[in-house]
Amino acid sequence: MKQYLKLNFKKVKNLVAFLIIAFSINANAQELFTLSGKVTDGTNPLPGASILVKGTTNGVTSDFDGKFSISLKKGSYTLVVSAISQPKEVKVTLTKDTFISINMADSFVNLDEVLVSAVRVKSTSPVTHSNVSKEDLEKRNLGQDIPMLLNYLPSVVTTSDAGAGVGYSGIRVRGSDATRVNITINGIPYNDAESQGTYWVNMPDFTSSTESMQLQRGVGTSTNGSGAFGASLNLLTDAVSKEAFGEISNSFGSYNTRKHTVKFSTGKINDHIEFSGRLSKIDSDGYIDRAWSDLKSYFLQAAYVDDNTLIKALTFGGHEKTYQAWYGVTTDEMETLGRTYNPYTYENEIDNYKQDHYQFHWNEKISENWATNIGLNYTYGRGYFEQFKDGEDFADYDLTPITLGGETIDQTDLIRRRWLDNDFYVFNANATYKNSDLEFIFGTSLSNYKGDHFGEIIWAEYASNSEIRDHYYDSESKKNDTNIFGKLTYNLDDFWILFTDLQARFVKFETTGLTSDRYPINVDESYSFFNPKAGLTYKLSNNNSFYLSYAKANKEPNRNDFENGVNTSEKLNDFELGWRFNNQNIKVNTNIYYMLYKDQLVLTGAIDDTGAPLRATSGKSYRLGLEVDASIKLSNKLTLQPNVAISSNKNVDFVTSWNGELVDLGDTDISFSPNLIAANAVVFQPSKNVQFSLLSKFVGEQFMGNIDNSNSKLDSYFVNDFNASYEIKPTKIVKSIVLSALINNIFNTEYISNGYYYTYDDTWSVAGQTTTLDGAGYYPQATTNFLIGATLKF
Repeated sequence: MKQYLKLNFKKVKNLVAFLIIAFSINANAQELFTLSGKVTDGTNPLPGASILVKGTTNGVTSDFDGKFSISLKKGSYTLVVSAISQPKEVKVTLTKDTFISINMADSFVNLDEVLVSAVRVKSTSPVTHSNVSKEDLEKRNLGQDIPMLLNYLPSVVTTSDAGAGVGYSGIRVRGSDATRVNITINGIPYNDAESQGTYWVNMPDFTSSTESMQLQRGVGTSTNGSGAFGASLNLLTDAVSKEAFGEISNSFGSYNTRKHTVKFSTGKINDHIEFSGRLSKIDSDGYIDRAWSDLKSYFLQAAYVDDNTLIKALTFGGHEKTYQAWYGVTTDEMETLGRTYNPYTYENEIDNYKQDHYQFHWNEKISENWATNIGLNYTYGRGYFEQFKDGEDFADYDLTPITLGGETIDQTDLIRRRWLDNDFYVFNANATYKNSDLEFIFGTSLSNYKGDHFGEIIWAEYASNSEIRDHYYDSESKKNDTNIFGKLTYNLDDFWILFTDLQARFVKFETTGLTSDRYPINVDESYSFFNPKAGLTYKLSNNNSFYLSYAKANKEPNRNDFENGVNTSEKLNDFELGWRFNNQNIKVNTNIYYMLYKDQLVLTGAIDDTGAPLRATSGKSYRLGLEVDASIKLSNKLTLQPNVAISSNKNVDFVTSWNGELVDLGDTDISFSPNLIAANAVVFQPSKNVQFSLLSKFVGEQFMGNIDNSNSKLDSYFVNDFNASYEIKPTKIVKSIVLSALINNIFNTEYISNGYYYTYDDTWSVAGQTTTLDGAGYYPQATTNFLIGATLKF
């Protein structure tokens, strides 16, 4: 018995020993090590750099001192480190607590950043902003326009004429429409010089050639081109690739939507020269009847790079044909004919426009302290929109009445084309000086625009005295825009950072001739603006910082405003107060803004006969709001990315004409400015090659006019999209196959994100009196629809 117990006791001891060893091994396998480090730009710390563990959602951001820390299990990892442009990969093997230094100056990444340094801000700047990387864009890049891909950023509202995000689309930020959102591409202004709007349809699939974007809300920093009165969005095109690659992308979806893209890069030939390019074709029938799009685009780039020099020559452009859907649909039409009804039936009621861009950039790093950038641009645009019109008066086309069979004829059915042929030249130059305590950027931007507007009749039932291609109106516009600026970021001590930005801008706009309605237009206006900006950032700790800023902006009217008799410039004082928190698992940005306007040109709600919005001066007005956005890592597999914007947007003592009299309505809501906008992304990544995202968006009710009339109200809406991606890595031929799927509006919500509202006086509706009547049109957005795609990378 003793021997039996002794043997069993020995077995128990062995079992216990085994369990202890096994537990020890398991515990050791699960033990977390700390990987810490410092990101520098040469000798200077680089705050705000993103450090992501490749193939996971695990990542952090460097603090004010460029330092970071992240907990990982034992193993080998690849860190993807990025600041603004092309990311840098760093391989690490972790067997114990480890400290590493990452020098971003040992590549040409920072030379790429000089392209946008004049218009972008760093993470420590007292400017409210959001950065969007190529990785963020790729998973949903299935053919929809850039505004659709930015829909889930704070304070953003997007819309699409055709309803499904392909073709004419728009973006509003803090209630400000596209004419008040400054857009630059590699620092070159993209907004149309006359209308100040942005037509993304002219750059289909440009996302596929975009390295990164930064959206600054409010006035932001110095801008080239039209003033930023709501936001500024700057895009950086593809960085130079070290390695050669080829890429084929195809996607298909609802409404016969198709996107086909081919990309290539030679990589760095002889370690210095790279050629790359893209060709794209996008087609869609649209959600709205006949609102089809036929879009072609290209992007070609040649680059030379060494340790101190980056030279890029690039050209990109697009050719768009879109069937018109800008009339929208009325309430009665939706009820009787359906929400996809389109009143246009003429087979060639289309917009047909080509736009080609040519850019040249030379970035030179002169020393550890000095860098320079020169940018040149030429943009050539030409095209028309074609319309069938019935019963048009001869007088409106400078035609002479004719007599047939004793009857005088002074009206005719006809087909007309309204043309725009324009040239746009830009010269940018700036220099950057920086040391361990300060960064100073100064420079200039000069642009020259010439636009020819003319109309022609290509067919008429009764041609009268006209000849084919006769112009029934002509006008020529010229615009010169010059700015000089200086931006200083200075570390006062270990806690305080001072930011100042001074800009002087000089605008001259001239136009002569006739408008499309054959009214005389003669404008010769000059504007001189001084736009100072200043702010302070206070570093409370490595995780907490606060900022306070003030910015002043001025903005000239656009061509439509001049046509409507408005020549007064707008003025804006923008105050921002923010708090930023960042640790390994939580990142929060919070800010309060107060934007005080004088003579703001607000949208009246009405549109002209080309769908362009009309504006009117509102006197005093303001926007007061709170914005919060966050990224919360619940685990290495699950992340939440919520944001919310709560605001009050008011005209002060708004005066309008109603029933033949001027009426003071007091404080009214500014048009197209919802008081609540919220979004969220739930991102689940069960493994490094699989990701699922549930994307949600709520937009509160808004008025399409400025008189708080219930007939002008757009109802609130809540929509949800689902996005999935799966990457396969074969061992032969193909390096990677990425499968993507996007289901938009998964709960089949019928919603409207945009519309128009107009009023008119009727002196006959009530005998002897003037009565104001009104009307509205709407742009319904698509119900449940999908896109699926595959990308093959070689």
